[in-house]
Amino acid sequence: MPKKKKQAAKAKPAPKKWCLYVLLCKDGTLYCGITNDLARRVAQHTAGKGARYTRGRGPVKVLRNWPQRNKSAALKAEIAFKRLSRRAKDAVLAAG
Repeated sequence: MPKKKKQAAKAKPAPKKWCLYVLLCKDGTLYCGITNDLARRVAQHTAGKGARYTRGRGPVKVLRNWPQRNKSAALKAEIAFKRLSRRAKDAVLAAG
């Protein structure tokens, strides 16, 4: 009986980290979202392929991003940030 060759164990790619990000649109408004690939998502926004909100307001600039434990934490952080007033959002962004 022929011997079976062992297949090399495939390494699982490391899970991507989720983050909350805030963009400054060309018209001075803020856009907040979450992603697990910030560079890809910003490129989508800049190309007009991102969220409907940013399509007519590009190009965009990343003001800040915060790493999150997982998608659930990122969604909760996004909701909390979006509930803030513009003045409070500006204070959070300025705090660094």
